[in-house]
Amino acid sequence: QVRLVESGGGLVQPGGSLRLSCAASGSILSINAMGWYRQAPGKERELVARTISVGNGNYADSVKGRFTISRDYAKNTVYLHMNSLKPEDTAVYYCNADVNTYRIRNEYWGQGTQVTVSS
Repeated sequence: QVRLVESGGGLVQPGGSLRLSCAASGSILSINAMGWYRQAPGKERELVARTISVGNGNYADSVKGRFTISRDYAKNTVYLHMNSLKPEDTAVYYCNADVNTYRIRNEYWGQGTQVTVSS
């Protein structure tokens, strides 16, 4: 079994910054990709950022230039550095990982962490 544990959410004022962390643990052979998705009330879950390899990152247009995804391969951890936060960034942020275990390849999700941008 694979477990993803997120941390770092909270309340921040517009223009502020937050860093989200997600650590993967369990029967991991290798991780193909890690990323972040978010879901605001009444909206569908959407991709925020995803990384497959060093220096590679795909971003939603709405966060380009403000958010940066990074990954610590040794710790099986992915980070989302969020700057210049806007009220429309308010959502539950979910970590996602495409993992090869010793048995199968599967996709896993974290429990979610709330980010609220408000004055």
